[in-house]
Amino acid sequence: MKNTIKVMFFAVALMFSAFTMAQSTVTGTVMDADLNSPLPSASVVEKGTSNGTTTDFDGNFTLTTQSNSGVIEISYVGYGKVSLPFSGNTNLGNVSIASENALEEIVIVGTGVIDLAEGRQTPIAVSTIRAKEIQEKIGSGDITTSLVNTPSVYVAGQSGGFGDSRIAVRGFEQDNTAFLLNGQPINGMEDGKMYWSNWSGMNDVANGIQIQRGLGSSKLAISSVGGTVNFVTKTTDKREGGFVKTTVGNNNYLKTTASYSTGLMENGFGVTALLTHWQGDGYNMGTFGEGQTYFLSFGYKPNETHNFNFLVTGAPQWHDQNFSKSISTYLEKGRKYNDNYGYLGNQYLTERRNFYHKPVANLNWDYTINDNMNLSTVLYASWGRGGGTGGRGNKTRTADGLINYNAIHASNNAIANGEGGYFAAGGGYVTRASMNLHSWYGLVTNLEVDLSENLTLNTGLDLRTYQGTHFRQVENFHGLTSWQENIRLVDQNNDHQTYGSFGTYKNVVVTEGYAANPWTATFNTVSEDQRIAWDYGETINYGGLFAQLEYANDNLSVFFQGAASNQSHQRTDRYQYADNELISQVEADTNADFVNPDTGESITDGTEAEKVSNFGYNVKAGAGYIINENNNVYVNAGYYSRQPYHDNIYLNFTNQVNPLTENEKIFGLEAGYGYSSPTFSANLNLYRTSWKDRVTTSSDTDGSDNLIFITNEGVEQLHSGVELDFTAKVMDKLRLKGFASMGNWEYVGNSRTTTRDEENNVLSFEEEDVDGGKVGDAAQFTAGLGFVYQVAERFSVDADYRYNDNLYADVGAIKENLELPSFDLMDLGLSYKMLLGESDNRSMSMRLNVNNVFDSVYISELSSANQVEAGDESFNGINVNNRGYFGLGRTWNFSVRYNF
Repeated sequence: MKNTIKVMFFAVALMFSAFTMAQSTVTGTVMDADLNSPLPSASVVEKGTSNGTTTDFDGNFTLTTQSNSGVIEISYVGYGKVSLPFSGNTNLGNVSIASENALEEIVIVGTGVIDLAEGRQTPIAVSTIRAKEIQEKIGSGDITTSLVNTPSVYVAGQSGGFGDSRIAVRGFEQDNTAFLLNGQPINGMEDGKMYWSNWSGMNDVANGIQIQRGLGSSKLAISSVGGTVNFVTKTTDKREGGFVKTTVGNNNYLKTTASYSTGLMENGFGVTALLTHWQGDGYNMGTFGEGQTYFLSFGYKPNETHNFNFLVTGAPQWHDQNFSKSISTYLEKGRKYNDNYGYLGNQYLTERRNFYHKPVANLNWDYTINDNMNLSTVLYASWGRGGGTGGRGNKTRTADGLINYNAIHASNNAIANGEGGYFAAGGGYVTRASMNLHSWYGLVTNLEVDLSENLTLNTGLDLRTYQGTHFRQVENFHGLTSWQENIRLVDQNNDHQTYGSFGTYKNVVVTEGYAANPWTATFNTVSEDQRIAWDYGETINYGGLFAQLEYANDNLSVFFQGAASNQSHQRTDRYQYADNELISQVEADTNADFVNPDTGESITDGTEAEKVSNFGYNVKAGAGYIINENNNVYVNAGYYSRQPYHDNIYLNFTNQVNPLTENEKIFGLEAGYGYSSPTFSANLNLYRTSWKDRVTTSSDTDGSDNLIFITNEGVEQLHSGVELDFTAKVMDKLRLKGFASMGNWEYVGNSRTTTRDEENNVLSFEEEDVDGGKVGDAAQFTAGLGFVYQVAERFSVDADYRYNDNLYADVGAIKENLELPSFDLMDLGLSYKMLLGESDNRSMSMRLNVNNVFDSVYISELSSANQVEAGDESFNGINVNNRGYFGLGRTWNFSVRYNF
């Protein structure tokens, strides 16, 4: 018996010894192939066993295997699976795992200035949309539609025409959300606004979009209230190849795209080019559009230390526009009705056309100084040329409400010598174009230093200079030979009083104009003596410093971030102010000194306004903790002191400086919980954002022609809410995703309006209680559920359902806002990929989208808040006298793409 036990112990010991000798240690780092960033919580399993682990914050893993050789399988929810062999102790290095929504593998540059969430280990509220999903689902829509299935996001304005959508994040409009292109700020420098028609090419060149709600991870000296949206474009593809793609859709939509890349060649160079043309009639009447996209990227990687990439892209386009109308008008004439156009004989003409071309160029340089130090720099420029048209003069309409161009031409032809004019005896009508030109140059640079194994410092610069020019010109004379406008000037010493004693002494007669075409606008600008209505510009210079310090170990991450900036503004008005040349001319004509009739002081050149500078700053801090391999929590806080926009500094588009503007104050708190496993991941976020000290001021004159200032000192906006999003791999062929967000966005306190004289003495004060009034223009409750099901190999079907509720009219701060009816929408898609060779390099892909499958009728936005009173007609409980837009009905698009 004893011998038997000894043999058994010996056998067990031998087996254990053999097993121990067969074990190996496998290490590596799992990276997102699209965004070149670590993937935390990815699943790492020894094939054929249940032995596995997950990656940490940095995407790192260490796995002790049960055998000395075999295969490691790496997977992540929403990504493909990678299988790699190992033998003995093995370091797999960086393992790139491609999203199931991935496009071509690319070379990412500027990683230090492209502020993706993965660039900082402390978590934030974030959603990422991959290239394949952008390409497949947008169809003929704006790039904003790629974000509709994420929490706390609402997209409106789509009924206006191609590129006229608007996006709100956590209830804050897009001038209070920061938008970045490869680390380059792209919000308008004057007012923070975004015009998505200028970025129609983003659909074609975006490799990924990441929306960071709330405080975000941006290191720049920017102070966004709602969040930050990062657009990461293609750069230079690693492999040689290309594609050709054609898309057709409702209302004669047609789009063709071609792209080719040399790949990254042995000499370190690579070139990728893309060209697109699109056109369509638009969903509503009179909303035709046409445009192109070009993209050219040069990559050069001379060695492992340096990586360069230069790209230039642009999207010249024109589109005709639809404006909001009363609900009663839509009910009478149809939801697609638009009255901004008409016919001259059988020729279609529109009064409202947007046309613009905004080339963007940037040079990225990544410099690996040593193992612990990296420098990333982007030098960028953009040049905007274009504007929007409208009518000027006497307009007539047909019986059905369209513009009567036949009558207009007949009236213009009756004017003597064809010499029309605004406020002149000639009268008549022209189509004018309000032109907005700019030249914008900037530099963003970031130095990252690993101070120790756990401590990282980022510091950098954000420099920008912006020159804008704004004027009106004649776009179509409609048979006239000239157009005259009479201008009464003011000067810097007395901004708001004209010099009646000198009469009207500046007459502008124009005979030249250019068509509303983006390419024409790019290469042609009318001279100053051919401009009407206004002609002014601004110079804005911005300089910012930012720094971030982060400590992270296996379980804990803590960061502190700060930024400071100074912004200077100067306005120049070449139209309504008297310059020295004109003053001399007037003095010669009148044989009198040109003086202020009130003070007797000599009048000097008033074209250049006082220069104004403002200092701003922001601070952010947060911490994240990994409870275990599946659970993590975080908390972040931030305070912003944000400078006022340029358009709030100068009053009523004059050179008069607003003496009452001050920095806006934003304070944000957020906390979250995340769960992740190989088959299910979810994030829960809580937030509270307070926005104070907004000041808007206008000016006027009283009955005695004395200057007065009317100031709305604003009210506090308090936005709080909860957000949930999840993805689940139910089975190998079925993946679910969903989201829900519930916000409470309200005005706090009273709205205060103060009237002051030029000495800042209070003339009157009015206070209105708006406490608890609902913030409008975005649904405060949203929820959605989507799925992707693989019917067969390379054939899948997907659908997205979303519900919108607690949507209010966009009317500013009022106590009793008007709530719009809730609505839900369903989108459906089919995808099929056919291989034409042994790999995915040659394939044919087909995609069908049907949006708003059930053709739901809903009001997407209102710009008035008239309640239903006794005797009023209503539609779904809404007074039909309210103005706004119905949402788009059922639309569709189908695309075919050939990869080679």
